[in-house]
Amino acid sequence: MRMKAAAMSMIVAGLLAACSPSSTPTAAPAQPLDTSEQKAPVADPGEPVASGNTPAAADIAAIAALNAQFDPARDPVADLATAKVEAQRGGKRIILDVGGEWCPWCHLMDGFIEGDAQIRSFRDANYVWMKVNYSEDNENAAFLSQFPAVKGYPHLFVLDADGKLLHSQFTGELEADKGQKKGYDRGRFFAFMKQWAPPKAS
Repeated sequence: MRMKAAAMSMIVAGLLAACSPSSTPTAAPAQPLDTSEQKAPVADPGEPVASGNTPAAADIAAIAALNAQFDPARDPVADLATAKVEAQRGGKRIILDVGGEWCPWCHLMDGFIEGDAQIRSFRDANYVWMKVNYSEDNENAAFLSQFPAVKGYPHLFVLDADGKLLHSQFTGELEADKGQKKGYDRGRFFAFMKQWAPPKAS
């Protein structure tokens, strides 16, 4: 029995010796602790990223907001800056859609585009669509003064990626003929979009 206990002690001692390091490691020099306040980067959705890289989530949200609704509180100068960054990044043109929430034909146009997958897809591939509010609350007169006079609403201005005016479109010319369902003529509307799309789409 004593022999077994002695043998066990030797085995345990041997295992402990095998598991312990053969030499003492040298300690790495201590690094100073950074105690300064660390702030996480925060994306500002109101500021476009002008790097030309793939848009971040904040950029996508800012671009989507351009076409969300006619909002009298939005700043069309800032919106156009965002639209130009996206147009340059994607090789697109810009369409300014001037109107208001009060305008039934503006809502008809929105429904017409959203209800036609081919036109919607063509729009998204070739244009940055930006709504500009015109209402009693805010006529955006200073911004709109740089463009030709508007005859009726909605009105579309086609701009290049740098914001230069290419075409002023009276949307009455794109409406369906009398006797047809109230709305826009698909052939005329699509022809307008194809005519003013960037050269790659022609």
